[in-house]
Amino acid sequence: MLQNLETLSIKYIDTASTVSNNGNIMKIQILGTGCSKCNKLEKSVREAIASLSIDATIEKVTAVDKIVEMGVMITPALAIDGRVVSTGKVLTKEQVSTFLEG
Repeated sequence: MLQNLETLSIKYIDTASTVSNNGNIMKIQILGTGCSKCNKLEKSVREAIASLSIDATIEKVTAVDKIVEMGVMITPALAIDGRVVSTGKVLTKEQVSTFLEG
């Protein structure tokens, strides 16, 4: 089945930038079908990345089969480096920042 995947590469480069525990650029996934809540979560993620000067790739996952494969039943959801950290909530910039710094 064809999956709808939209990958947006966002880099905010800073000499003190944060990367994943494995030393790679952080991969952030926003899981959802494109509803207004999903768009609000994406906005919060972008604001958090900008405020923390993190090198990150944002991937919007809209294919329901991929979302379910990741164990998500309620959207929007947020995954960082392949690990789902939040489901069913529109997180604020501050809440997203906490996960990113974690």
